[in-house]
Amino acid sequence: MISMASCCCCPIIATFVSFLLIPVLVSSASATGGGGNGSTTAQVLLRSGEEQLRFQRMKDQISRVKEASVKTIQSPDGDVIDCVPSHLQPAFDHPKLRGQRPADEPASRPRNGDAEPMGGDDEALPQTWRSSGELCPEGTIPVRRTTEGDLLRASSVGRFGMKPQTQSAAVRRDSTSNGHEHAVGYVTGGQFYGAKASLNVWPAQVSSPAEFSLSQIWVISGSFGNDLNTIEAGWQVSPELYGDNSPRFFTYWTNDAYQETGCYNLHCAGFVQTNSRVAIGAAISPVSAYGGHQFDITLLIWKDPKQGHWWLQLGPSGALVGYWPSSLFTHLGSRGRGGADMVQFGGEAVNTRPSGSHTPTQMGSGRFPGEGYGRAAYFRNVQVVDWDNNLIPAAGLRLLADHPGCYDIAGGQGGEWGSYFYYGGPGRNVRCP
Repeated sequence: MISMASCCCCPIIATFVSFLLIPVLVSSASATGGGGNGSTTAQVLLRSGEEQLRFQRMKDQISRVKEASVKTIQSPDGDVIDCVPSHLQPAFDHPKLRGQRPADEPASRPRNGDAEPMGGDDEALPQTWRSSGELCPEGTIPVRRTTEGDLLRASSVGRFGMKPQTQSAAVRRDSTSNGHEHAVGYVTGGQFYGAKASLNVWPAQVSSPAEFSLSQIWVISGSFGNDLNTIEAGWQVSPELYGDNSPRFFTYWTNDAYQETGCYNLHCAGFVQTNSRVAIGAAISPVSAYGGHQFDITLLIWKDPKQGHWWLQLGPSGALVGYWPSSLFTHLGSRGRGGADMVQFGGEAVNTRPSGSHTPTQMGSGRFPGEGYGRAAYFRNVQVVDWDNNLIPAAGLRLLADHPGCYDIAGGQGGEWGSYFYYGGPGRNVRCP
């Protein structure tokens, strides 16, 4: 429920492969927006092997989504939303999911001893595309249209919609060499079957298209070599992925430490969406204002004890967005232990060190935790799901900032907010040259 609150890799052995770079002339939609009414011709270099194959696969997927759409909605921000029958969504192109239809909703959800207000779809996540009043019909899901311009804007067409392969080190909060910097709270030392928190949404300023800023929940299992499993959801600002600086709702998954599997949102087969009113990858509006109203979203990720799928819920007890099928995973799947070894909450920003100094890309609100409510970004009511499907406080929550002079974190406990923390910062400043 949206509310006005009260008060990523292990070193990889280099292999030298010669790629024949072939100039490919591509006519694409404008690279500056999701919908892109105009067109431009871009000259790009694609590797002769996997990169060209991936480019063609993505173009084919774009065509399939457009052909399957039963209704198209033009968003005021330039995005185009295709209403696609749920059984024809990208998820079911996955070999393990082919021919399936969305699973039934879980018979029960994690139990919480605290009374919470009920939330509906309309309250769960206000997004710009819905401001016109147009909605997708029941039985369909809203899919933010990907354009060729989106593909060409990516630093690597072959890995469009995927996090960098260096990301698993970032999950370990080891960002000394890969440019990913964190301010996070995390729990380890047990088995966790979900996580929940409320986080306020900010229009974080990102200074370079090669950088991003995000706030999210990570559900993590496996080793930090080749078999890391993660499930992720939150909000992010990523000019390269979306073509603008709007905060957007996102999901992610991988089962091999960000190497060849997984993706953001619906850019690959995997996550199964069941909600007809939430567009993954679409802009969130309204957002929090410095010294003004604070708007937060409540995210719950948990494993259904019966089916083994990992479901995503928006709102304290509201809308289900969809699920990550158990068959996508090893450690997080139905085989083996099936739970998470670690749950992490907080912010991440990419620092490319433009001109040799730290980036001014913001994390959270761009303000340090000490400024408190109404000015700093926060996570509140931080909880985990135990073996018996109960929501419990995240006991032993550890707080860590990679570079406190750039992005910091400070927490507390008690009252209506339960376990909470403020986090973030401006990036480059006198304490972060």
